[in-house]
Amino acid sequence: MLKYVNTGVVFQEIPDEVTLAVNISNCPCRCPGCHSRYLWGDVGEPLTPLVLDGFIREYGDDITCICFMGGDSEPEYVDMLARYVHKAYPKMKVGWYSGRTRISSAVNKADFDYIKVGPYIEHLGCLKSRTTNQRLYKRASGDGFTDITYRFWNGKD
Repeated sequence: MLKYVNTGVVFQEIPDEVTLAVNISNCPCRCPGCHSRYLWGDVGEPLTPLVLDGFIREYGDDITCICFMGGDSEPEYVDMLARYVHKAYPKMKVGWYSGRTRISSAVNKADFDYIKVGPYIEHLGCLKSRTTNQRLYKRASGDGFTDITYRFWNGKD
């Protein structure tokens, strides 16, 4: 079972969305230079559909998106949570920040509105850097996704 450590309302993780970022622990990626090493351990509280219901009740219309930050140790469970959110809250967008270079074939990518892939590689930078290896994709139609990483670039590196 996935566990979350904390949450936060963020404005820069998903363009044009007010996002509740859910920080998931037990990250298997362990990227050198990671700014969230506290998420490497198996710590926190179980992340269940009931917990997501509580978050959505608490924030209501103040958020437009829920983004799972991690969860690479159990991608099928992240997918199940995404499917649950879309079914229970059809207007809520769902994102996933994965540290993997590709999403597991066991995951239905169409269950997500946004997917970020790529481990953090310090010398390449994060999404704000034009040299980053990380990519953020937005669902276009069906299983199709469009790379929107450029939305993080402000003209200078």
